[in-house]
Amino acid sequence: MLKNMTAENTRKYDLEERLISFALLVIRIVEILPDNKVGNHIGGQLLRSGTSPAFNYGEAQSAESINDFIHKMKICLKELRETKISLKIIKRKPLLKPDDIINEGLKECDELIAIFVKSIDTAQRNKVTHVKK
Repeated sequence: MLKNMTAENTRKYDLEERLISFALLVIRIVEILPDNKVGNHIGGQLLRSGTSPAFNYGEAQSAESINDFIHKMKICLKELRETKISLKIIKRKPLLKPDDIINEGLKECDELIAIFVKSIDTAQRNKVTHVKK
């Protein structure tokens, strides 16, 4: 880790890296889905929603206001929840055996969802605090 990074910058970097790693995991899952109508349909949906949070988080880091930041973070959260549904469908069908990689994806998706819920809540509370001052 770079010595001149502040704790805040380290957290942002870590979340960005986690989102990139998650996108790469989603890509791996999509690449091993069956090459049939169902696999292609679910795979396309999963590819879009599962890689989107990394891109949208990058946009959130350049938000023009606290409202813009919250909006972009909510888009990340929405895409993560959509991704979770796709992963559940793949697991329940089942489209992949063994489903270890799906379980890994679901676990990381749940953790990322929790991070975004907390971050959005914190940003909204900070917004209210700033407005009251």
